[in-house]
This record gives sequence, structure tokens and C-alpha cells, in this order.
Amino acid sequence: MQERLERVETLADAITLLAGLDPKERKWMMARLSPVIRRAIGECWPRWAHDGQVPDSGNWKVWLLMAGRGYGKTRAGAEWISNLARSNGNLRFALVGATIEDVRRVMVEGESGILAVARDDEKPEWIAGKGEVQFNSGAVAYAYSARNFEKLRGPQHHHAWCDELAKWQHADACWDNLQLGLRLARHGRILVTTTPRPVRILKRLLQDKGTVLKNGSTRGNRHLPPDFVATMEQLYGGSRWGRQELDGELIEDAEGALWSVDLIERQRAFTPPEYRRIVIGVDPPATAYGDACGIIVAALGADGRAYVLADHSVERASPERWARAVAAASIAWAADKIVAEANQGGDMVISTLRAADIAMPVKRVHASRGKSARAEPVAALYEAGRAFHVGAFPELEDQMCGLISGGGYEGPGRSPDRADALVWALTELMLGKAARVPRVSVL
Repeated sequence: MQERLERVETLADAITLLAGLDPKERKWMMARLSPVIRRAIGECWPRWAHDGQVPDSGNWKVWLLMAGRGYGKTRAGAEWISNLARSNGNLRFALVGATIEDVRRVMVEGESGILAVARDDEKPEWIAGKGEVQFNSGAVAYAYSARNFEKLRGPQHHHAWCDELAKWQHADACWDNLQLGLRLARHGRILVTTTPRPVRILKRLLQDKGTVLKNGSTRGNRHLPPDFVATMEQLYGGSRWGRQELDGELIEDAEGALWSVDLIERQRAFTPPEYRRIVIGVDPPATAYGDACGIIVAALGADGRAYVLADHSVERASPERWARAVAAASIAWAADKIVAEANQGGDMVISTLRAADIAMPVKRVHASRGKSARAEPVAALYEAGRAFHVGAFPELEDQMCGLISGGGYEGPGRSPDRADALVWALTELMLGKAARVPRVSVL
């Protein structure tokens, strides 16, 4: 690396060298280039960018950059905001993510975020206490969470950058509040960077005449390590999930799926009633550091309906770690019971949970039928209007929409672990023996 660095004499030399490096090597090299070359590289972003990362020059209102993972969506957003901030110190931006933590971790402080793309002579500052990015020019970007969409009611902005719109809770309400606040500019613009999901808000934007759509795939980012792209293609290439998450396609519901996106959207409840019971469904992984451990919190409402409250699933967790996650969820939600599948490990599942100091009842259940067969009566609860989601749970919902009637799974990952946990929880609340006990009415 040092020898290659010594051969860099011009901007063209630097760009050629950096284009062939992986992210870690590129970071090492950038830190050792001369300040003059580093500044020149920062100023020629369009030379680095794919066509999809540069906005059209036309009179658009929404730039929808809908692309696969790793395409460079975050870099495009950070560069667009930063360039506008350089041009006008009076501008005010809204940065909207699924959560405030997502805004900070990805849009602001991420490897391709606003702070990372700043030029050497710029020192934008993230003021965490205020949720603001203050640029050298005087421009300011304000952070917002889609979960707290009411905070967008009132503030005014010139332009906005929205990240992972397809995974927002309260997406429609948040979007409407944001648009009503773009009053400072004659032609306020919004950049949306997202991987696709067939949700209502994206379909709505695609039908809007003011939207300019740009698509891109993971393999379209020439700066990604070839080994990473090859691995993703080997694992997911050609699958429905791969076409969505890697190729950036908006994939409609799978034929024969037990749940559809429209059905789940219909069954959202943001003001649920009081609860009679709360249970946690658990689908433990077969091996340590294998599949995820599905951990779903659900409640029986005072109205006799089921409400999915939270997804606390953990990825690639050891038995100790997933048991602690179950324990933490049970304490946080004051759950009445834990329902855990015990096909894999039998008594070990119970002993693992007990080791995590779980004092409440733990019910061990066995899967005597296939995943789809178990899920069918639970899906019927949604069709009948008896099961609701309190908020949005993208990973869980993608798995639900991948379960096919009659058998089969076409969702993300090797196994619908989150969906399995949901099935156990709702079966306990709505379809188990306790749910079928007849009530005696006094006349």
C-alpha cells in the first residue's frame, strides 16, 4: 500500500487508485494523501458518483432513489444536502429517519454520512442535544424521527432528506406533516433514499407526477468489495428477497402468501385499548450464531383482539444472549407468560431461559405441523379484523409476507424466525385452550 501511495502524483492517479480499494483500504489511503489531493477529491463528487446518485436538473419535487443495499444511497443524500448547504448559508433542512438514532448513526455520523463527506476545510458539527447539524456556511439541518411525526407539525424547512421511508412508522402522517412544512423555499424538494418494500407510501410517491425515480442495484456500486457482492449474489441472487434488497425492485406480494402488505397495512392500530394479557413468543435458533432468535411481544386487548406490540428479535445470538433479550423484554412489558418453541433443544430451551432469571411461567410448545400450516389460522385472525400491529415491524412483516399457503417460504433469511414467534404468541392469546374457555354470563 505504501508503494502505491508513493506513486500518486495527480488527482487522476488518486481516483484510479481509490476506486480499486475496499472501504478500509480506502480510508487508510485517504488519510495519507496530501491535503491538496484530498480536497480535490471531495470537490469532484460527480466524477465518483453513479448516474443514480446525482439529481436530475429538471423541475422535480421528489427524488426517489430506490436501490439495493450498498448502492450508495446514503452517500448520495449526504452529498446532496452538503452541496446545498455550501451554496446557501440560509437554508434549513429536515433529516428524517425511522428513529433519531438512525438519523445520527447513518445520515449524520455514518461512514457515508454528512460529517464523513465534508471537505477538509469544512467542519460541520453535530449538536446531539439539539438534534442539529450546523454547517460552516450557516445552514442548519434538523433531525426528526418518523415515530414522533407530530414534531414535524409546525417547523419550516427549505428541503428535506428522508432515509429508509419504506420502514417508517406512521409513514403517511409523517410525510404529510413534512410536506406542509416545506414553506421556506418556492420549490421545496425532498430526496428519499430507501430500499423498496411494497408499502402504501412508496406506491403513493410513484404515482405522483412530481416524483423522479432512480433505481440501482448492489452490484452497481463499483466501490464495494467484489467478494462482498459475490457472496450476496450467491446467497440471495434470483430470490424475491434478493430482487428487492439487492436489485432494488419493488416486488409485489408473493403468489399464495398468507399475508399481504395491504392486509398488514389495514391492520395497524396506533391507539390500542388496555390489555388483559401480554405474552412473549420465542423461536430459538437451532444453533448458536445461526439464525435469529424470534422474540415477539403481543397482547390481548380488553376488546378481545390481539395486538402485536414489539419485535425484540436478536440476530446471531448465543443462547445466553438471546435468553437475556427475552428476559429484558419480559421485564419491559411486564409479560404474563413466555411461549417458546422447544423442537430444537427440548429442555435446554427452558433451562436457558431459567438461567436468565426469568421467574414467570414459561410454556414449552412443540411444532407438530409445518410453519405455514401453523400460521394459517393466525393469518385468518388478520383477515377477520381480530389482530393488529401497534406500529410497523419491517423485518417481521417481510417474513410474514414470505410464508406461502400450503408450504414454502419466500421471505428474507433462511427461516421465518420472527414470524414463527408471532404465530406462537397469537396462538396462545387467541387460539389456545385458554382462549377457548367458555364464559358464563349471569342473566
